[in-house]
Amino acid sequence: MSLATAPPATAPEQSVAAGVRSALESVFDAVAATRADTTALLAKVAAQGRRPATVDLASLRPGLHLRLARHELVSGVGFVAAPGLLSDVPAWLEWWQSTSDGGIRPLLLDLDPEHSAYADYTHWDWFALPRDTGERAVAGPYVDYLCSDEYSLTLSAPVHVEGRFAGVAAADVYLRHFEAAVMPMLRQLPGPARLVNARGRVAASTDPRRLVGSLSKGPDFAEALAAGRAGYARGLRLVPCDGVPLVLVVAEH
Repeated sequence: MSLATAPPATAPEQSVAAGVRSALESVFDAVAATRADTTALLAKVAAQGRRPATVDLASLRPGLHLRLARHELVSGVGFVAAPGLLSDVPAWLEWWQSTSDGGIRPLLLDLDPEHSAYADYTHWDWFALPRDTGERAVAGPYVDYLCSDEYSLTLSAPVHVEGRFAGVAAADVYLRHFEAAVMPMLRQLPGPARLVNARGRVAASTDPRRLVGSLSKGPDFAEALAAGRAGYARGLRLVPCDGVPLVLVVAEH
Protein backbone atom coordinates (compact mmCIF):
# COMPACT_ATOMS: atom_id res chain seq x y z
CA MET A 1 0.00 0.00 0.00
CA SER A 2 1.39 3.40 -0.98
CA LEU A 3 2.21 5.86 1.74
CA ALA A 4 -0.02 8.93 1.82
CA THR A 5 1.65 12.25 2.59
CA ALA A 6 1.12 13.50 6.12
CA PRO A 7 1.80 16.83 7.84
CA PRO A 8 5.23 17.15 9.46
CA ALA A 9 5.78 15.27 12.69
CA THR A 10 4.36 16.94 15.80
CA ALA A 11 6.71 18.27 18.46
CA PRO A 12 6.28 15.18 20.70
CA GLU A 13 6.86 12.86 17.72
CA GLN A 14 9.94 14.83 16.71
CA SER A 15 11.23 14.56 20.25
CA VAL A 16 10.79 10.77 20.28
CA ALA A 17 12.35 10.38 16.83
CA ALA A 18 15.33 12.48 17.85
CA GLY A 19 15.76 10.56 21.10
CA VAL A 20 15.66 7.18 19.35
CA ARG A 21 18.14 8.42 16.80
CA SER A 22 20.49 9.62 19.52
CA ALA A 23 20.34 6.27 21.31
CA LEU A 24 20.97 4.21 18.18
CA GLU A 25 23.48 6.48 16.46
CA SER A 26 25.93 5.85 19.28
CA VAL A 27 25.70 2.14 18.45
CA PHE A 28 25.95 2.79 14.72
CA ASP A 29 29.10 4.82 15.48
CA ALA A 30 30.63 1.59 16.79
CA VAL A 31 29.44 -0.26 13.68
CA ALA A 32 30.88 2.42 11.39
CA ALA A 33 34.26 2.33 13.13
CA THR A 34 34.36 -1.45 12.80
CA ARG A 35 33.44 -1.21 9.13
CA ALA A 36 36.17 1.36 8.50
CA ASP A 37 38.81 -0.75 10.24
CA THR A 38 37.71 -3.91 8.41
CA THR A 39 37.58 -2.22 5.01
CA ALA A 40 41.10 -0.84 5.48
CA LEU A 41 42.42 -4.23 6.62
CA LEU A 42 40.87 -6.15 3.72
CA ALA A 43 42.07 -3.57 1.19
CA LYS A 44 45.61 -3.89 2.60
CA VAL A 45 45.51 -7.67 2.28
CA ALA A 46 44.12 -7.45 -1.27
CA ALA A 47 46.95 -5.10 -2.22
CA GLN A 48 49.36 -7.87 -1.17
CA GLY A 49 47.79 -10.13 -3.77
CA ARG A 50 46.33 -12.66 -1.38
CA ARG A 51 43.10 -13.62 0.34
CA PRO A 52 42.58 -12.71 4.00
CA ALA A 53 42.71 -15.33 6.75
CA THR A 54 41.45 -15.44 10.34
CA VAL A 55 44.87 -14.41 11.60
CA ASP A 56 44.53 -11.11 9.73
CA LEU A 57 41.27 -10.31 11.52
CA ALA A 58 43.05 -10.44 14.87
CA SER A 59 44.28 -6.89 14.17
CA LEU A 60 40.66 -5.70 14.59
CA ARG A 61 40.56 -6.73 18.24
CA PRO A 62 41.98 -3.61 19.94
CA GLY A 63 39.33 -1.46 18.26
CA LEU A 64 36.54 -3.92 19.10
CA HIS A 65 37.60 -4.02 22.75
CA LEU A 66 37.67 -0.22 22.89
CA ARG A 67 34.14 0.03 21.46
CA LEU A 68 32.78 -2.38 24.03
CA ALA A 69 34.29 -0.24 26.76
CA ARG A 70 33.15 3.11 25.35
CA HIS A 71 29.61 2.45 24.10
CA GLU A 72 27.16 1.89 26.93
CA LEU A 73 24.47 0.15 24.85
CA VAL A 74 26.85 -2.15 22.97
CA SER A 75 27.02 -5.68 24.41
CA GLY A 76 28.78 -7.33 21.45
CA VAL A 77 30.61 -6.06 18.38
CA GLY A 78 32.56 -7.41 15.45
CA PHE A 79 32.88 -8.39 11.81
CA VAL A 80 31.03 -11.32 10.24
CA ALA A 81 32.71 -12.58 7.07
CA ALA A 82 30.82 -13.52 3.95
CA PRO A 83 31.20 -17.25 3.25
CA GLY A 84 34.23 -17.87 1.09
CA LEU A 85 35.97 -14.61 1.96
CA LEU A 86 38.69 -16.17 4.11
CA SER A 87 41.31 -18.61 2.87
CA ASP A 88 41.49 -20.87 5.93
CA VAL A 89 37.86 -21.29 7.04
CA PRO A 90 34.53 -21.30 5.15
CA ALA A 91 32.87 -18.83 7.59
CA TRP A 92 33.93 -16.71 10.56
CA LEU A 93 32.75 -14.24 13.19
CA GLU A 94 35.44 -12.00 14.65
CA TRP A 95 33.17 -11.18 17.56
CA TRP A 96 33.74 -9.94 21.10
CA GLN A 97 31.26 -9.56 23.96
CA SER A 98 31.08 -7.87 27.32
CA THR A 99 30.59 -10.09 30.37
CA SER A 100 28.42 -9.58 33.43
CA ASP A 101 31.49 -8.79 35.54
CA GLY A 102 32.73 -6.08 33.18
CA GLY A 103 35.19 -8.20 31.25
CA ILE A 104 35.49 -8.92 27.54
CA ARG A 105 35.48 -12.34 25.90
CA PRO A 106 35.57 -13.72 22.36
CA LEU A 107 32.61 -15.55 20.86
CA LEU A 108 33.77 -19.07 20.01
CA LEU A 109 31.41 -20.93 17.69
CA ASP A 110 31.41 -24.27 15.96
CA LEU A 111 30.62 -23.29 12.36
CA ASP A 112 30.97 -26.81 10.97
CA PRO A 113 27.70 -27.43 9.08
CA GLU A 114 27.82 -31.10 10.09
CA HIS A 115 27.71 -30.23 13.78
CA SER A 116 26.14 -26.77 14.19
CA ALA A 117 22.64 -25.54 13.45
CA TYR A 118 24.05 -22.01 13.27
CA ALA A 119 26.76 -22.64 10.68
CA ASP A 120 24.81 -20.78 7.98
CA TYR A 121 24.22 -17.28 9.33
CA THR A 122 23.53 -15.74 5.91
CA HIS A 123 19.73 -15.92 6.30
CA TRP A 124 19.64 -13.88 9.51
CA ASP A 125 18.27 -10.36 9.05
CA TRP A 126 21.38 -8.70 10.47
CA PHE A 127 23.41 -10.27 7.64
CA ALA A 128 20.85 -10.49 4.83
CA LEU A 129 19.43 -6.96 5.03
CA PRO A 130 22.77 -5.11 4.63
CA ARG A 131 23.90 -7.61 1.98
CA ASP A 132 20.71 -7.27 -0.07
CA THR A 133 20.08 -3.53 0.34
CA GLY A 134 23.56 -2.09 0.72
CA GLU A 135 22.23 -0.10 3.70
CA ARG A 136 22.62 -0.32 7.43
CA ALA A 137 19.90 -2.22 9.28
CA VAL A 138 18.31 -2.94 12.64
CA ALA A 139 17.44 -6.63 13.11
CA GLY A 140 15.17 -7.95 15.81
CA PRO A 141 14.19 -8.06 18.54
CA TYR A 142 14.97 -11.77 18.56
CA VAL A 143 16.44 -14.31 20.95
CA ASP A 144 20.10 -14.29 20.04
CA TYR A 145 20.89 -18.00 20.33
CA LEU A 146 24.06 -17.46 18.31
CA CYS A 147 25.78 -15.10 20.75
CA SER A 148 24.12 -14.52 24.10
CA ASP A 149 20.69 -16.22 24.52
CA GLU A 150 19.46 -12.68 25.27
CA TYR A 151 16.54 -10.89 23.65
CA SER A 152 18.48 -8.48 21.44
CA LEU A 153 18.69 -6.01 18.60
CA THR A 154 21.56 -6.25 16.12
CA LEU A 155 22.64 -3.14 14.22
CA SER A 156 24.69 -3.84 11.12
CA ALA A 157 26.17 -2.33 7.96
CA PRO A 158 27.69 -3.90 4.84
CA VAL A 159 31.43 -4.10 4.26
CA HIS A 160 32.57 -3.85 0.64
CA VAL A 161 36.06 -4.25 -0.75
CA GLU A 162 36.83 -3.48 -4.39
CA GLY A 163 33.10 -3.25 -5.03
CA ARG A 164 32.30 -6.70 -3.66
CA PHE A 165 30.35 -7.62 -0.54
CA ALA A 166 32.76 -8.98 2.08
CA GLY A 167 30.49 -9.32 5.12
CA VAL A 168 28.94 -7.09 7.77
CA ALA A 169 30.13 -4.98 10.66
CA ALA A 170 27.65 -5.26 13.50
CA ALA A 171 26.88 -4.58 17.15
CA ASP A 172 24.43 -6.18 19.57
CA VAL A 173 22.19 -4.31 22.00
CA TYR A 174 20.31 -6.19 24.69
CA LEU A 175 16.64 -5.33 24.39
CA ARG A 176 16.35 -4.59 28.11
CA HIS A 177 18.93 -1.84 27.67
CA PHE A 178 17.25 -0.43 24.55
CA GLU A 179 13.84 -0.38 26.23
CA ALA A 180 15.28 1.42 29.24
CA ALA A 181 16.55 4.11 26.87
CA VAL A 182 13.44 4.62 24.72
CA MET A 183 10.34 3.64 26.72
CA PRO A 184 10.28 6.88 28.76
CA MET A 185 10.17 8.77 25.45
CA LEU A 186 7.32 6.66 24.02
CA ARG A 187 5.29 7.20 27.19
CA GLN A 188 5.39 10.95 26.58
CA LEU A 189 3.14 10.52 23.52
CA PRO A 190 -0.61 10.97 24.07
CA GLY A 191 -1.57 7.51 22.80
CA PRO A 192 -0.19 4.01 22.22
CA ALA A 193 2.93 3.94 20.07
CA ARG A 194 5.55 1.50 18.90
CA LEU A 195 8.88 1.38 17.11
CA VAL A 196 9.25 -1.08 14.25
CA ASN A 197 12.06 -2.02 11.87
CA ALA A 198 11.87 -2.21 8.07
CA ARG A 199 10.12 -5.57 8.22
CA GLY A 200 7.60 -4.49 10.86
CA ARG A 201 9.22 -6.22 13.83
CA VAL A 202 8.30 -4.37 17.03
CA ALA A 203 11.37 -3.12 18.91
CA ALA A 204 9.55 -1.20 21.68
CA SER A 205 5.89 -0.59 22.40
CA THR A 206 3.45 1.11 24.74
CA ASP A 207 0.55 -0.54 22.89
CA PRO A 208 -0.63 -3.66 24.78
CA ARG A 209 -1.93 -5.09 21.50
CA ARG A 210 1.52 -4.91 19.89
CA LEU A 211 4.00 -6.91 21.89
CA VAL A 212 7.73 -6.46 21.52
CA GLY A 213 9.09 -8.99 19.05
CA SER A 214 5.80 -9.39 17.17
CA LEU A 215 5.35 -8.49 13.51
CA SER A 216 3.27 -5.47 12.53
CA LYS A 217 1.52 -6.41 9.31
CA GLY A 218 -0.02 -4.01 6.83
CA PRO A 219 1.86 -0.81 5.99
CA ASP A 220 5.10 -0.92 4.04
CA PHE A 221 7.53 0.24 6.71
CA ALA A 222 10.49 -0.04 4.34
CA GLU A 223 8.70 2.47 2.06
CA ALA A 224 8.26 4.83 5.00
CA LEU A 225 11.98 4.62 5.78
CA ALA A 226 12.89 5.21 2.14
CA ALA A 227 10.54 8.22 1.95
CA GLY A 228 12.18 9.79 5.00
CA ARG A 229 9.04 11.72 5.92
CA ALA A 230 5.87 11.28 7.96
CA GLY A 231 3.04 9.48 6.18
CA TYR A 232 -0.33 7.79 6.61
CA ALA A 233 -1.22 4.16 5.96
CA ARG A 234 -4.23 2.16 7.14
CA GLY A 235 -5.18 4.65 9.83
CA LEU A 236 -1.65 4.83 11.18
CA ARG A 237 0.80 7.67 11.24
CA LEU A 238 4.32 6.55 10.35
CA VAL A 239 7.26 8.72 11.37
CA PRO A 240 10.79 7.63 10.34
CA CYS A 241 13.23 8.10 13.21
CA ASP A 242 15.48 10.78 11.75
CA GLY A 243 17.74 8.60 9.63
CA VAL A 244 18.00 5.40 11.67
CA PRO A 245 16.10 2.37 10.28
CA LEU A 246 13.19 2.41 12.75
CA VAL A 247 9.70 3.84 12.26
CA LEU A 248 7.57 5.41 15.00
CA VAL A 249 3.99 4.16 14.57
CA VAL A 250 1.07 5.94 16.22
CA ALA A 251 -2.67 5.64 15.70
CA GLU A 252 -4.16 8.60 13.83
CA HIS A 253 -6.94 10.25 15.84
